[in-house]
Parts: sequence; structure tokens; C-alpha cells
Amino acid sequence: MAVAHDLRVDGEPASLADLTHQVLFNYGAYTSFRVEVGGVRGLDLHLARLDASAEELFGEAVGETRLRLLMRDAIGAREHCWLRVSLFAPEIWMREPTWRGRPKVMIGAFDPPPPLADSPRVQVQTYAREAAHLKHAATFGLMRARRAAREAGFDDALFADEQGRVSEGSLWNIGFVSGDDVIWPRAPMLAGVAQALVQAGLGGVGLTGRAEPVHVDDLPRFDGAFLCNSATPASAIAAIGEHGFPTAPALIERLRAAWASNPVQPI
Repeated sequence: MAVAHDLRVDGEPASLADLTHQVLFNYGAYTSFRVEVGGVRGLDLHLARLDASAEELFGEAVGETRLRLLMRDAIGAREHCWLRVSLFAPEIWMREPTWRGRPKVMIGAFDPPPPLADSPRVQVQTYAREAAHLKHAATFGLMRARRAAREAGFDDALFADEQGRVSEGSLWNIGFVSGDDVIWPRAPMLAGVAQALVQAGLGGVGLTGRAEPVHVDDLPRFDGAFLCNSATPASAIAAIGEHGFPTAPALIERLRAAWASNPVQPI
């Protein structure tokens, strides 16, 4: 885990005041990704996510030029690392929620994490993240869901609404496979960067992709399922509830190749 000197706020070492605010109030948004020799796959999507979140939550974008500058500063001489870029405003707290302006940018640079999962079994839970389109800092519900899944003997949680419509996992997007088609659930959810990169590369590996509503009752019509996030381009899902899927290593390699076909964009 990070220690204080790993964290920088607007290009300076994080102060005690900045860290205290982050501990006490979780109003904010973030994105995170792997840095490969000074570049990032899908960097344009991460930058767009940050500025859209800044405008919605704080009323003003940070701007691509400044974000890139702060990222380069945080990376320093590292060739490979993991960045978490967070937006927050110390002016906003429970008794004063109305401040508007450009948020502060906190960046942590860490060692790249291992993939999130290897053929997990996931539990369906009736749940939807608040403001699901945002990658926001309010993670209580996600942690609670993962704990409940582990306590029930599963590896992770998959969310569905009260009608059984599947949306997303706790920390990942889900895709289903039918023949040579990848089907992404259409529901309120976070549009993942890894998901977008896989989708962009499907044609090059002989697959097609589309979004449509997927219900829990639809699971038997699919040949497989996989999860993806920025740390895990694709990992087969072994089971959703009591419904098992073949892990299909060759298919997972095609999905990973689809992700890898996207260029590393220099910061």
C-alpha cells in the first residue's frame, strides 16, 4: 500500500490536511491504470473520464494538459507503474456541499498489481452502485458486496437489478460470449476503459461485439463469460451462481489480444 510520500496533490507531496480530508469525506472520482514505458493504453479514455467527472461533480474540468503534466510528474523515472488519479475538493464537506471550481488532483504511483482474478465463481447480488456511470470514491457498497460474496463461498459479486438485469461486477465489467459474438450488458453501469479497449479490438481477432439487456435467466444461452478491468484485460468466469461456464483458454487469449491491439499512448 501507499505511504504518504507516494501521493502527490497538484504536483506536491500530499499534505496532512489533504489526507485528512480524503479520510473524512469521500466525495470525488478517480481512474486508475497501468503505465507501460511512459504510456497508457486507452489514455484518452481515462483523461475524458476524469474531465467529465470533474465537470459533473465540481463544475469545472481540470484539463488534459494539466492532467498529463501531473501524471508525468508522479511517474518520474519509472518505466512501469500503476497510477491512481483522484479528484477532490477540500472546500466540499458535509456542512458546505455547494462549492464549485477546479478540483485538486491527487496521484498515487504504485507497483503494478497482479490480475484481479483467475476463473472466479461469482455471486449474483441485487445491487446497483449510486451514480453508476461515475467511477466515484464511494466504495462502501462494493467492499460490502465482495465481503458478502466471499462469506458465501464465492470469489466476487455480480450485480443485477430487481428484475434480474445484469449490470457489472464489483470492480469490473462483464462480457458474455455466444459463438463469435461478445455481448455486453446494457444497464446503468460504469463504462469501463478495458471494456472499450476489448471492444475496439474484437474485429482484429475474428469476434464481434454488441450491447443488449442480459438477464440472469439468460445465462444458459451463452457459451461463456469473462470479466475485464484495467488490471485484468480478460479472465474467464467459471460460474455465476450455480451456473457453470467452460473457461475456454483460447477464447480468453483472443480477448486479451483484442485488448493488446490498442496502442500505448504516450503521456
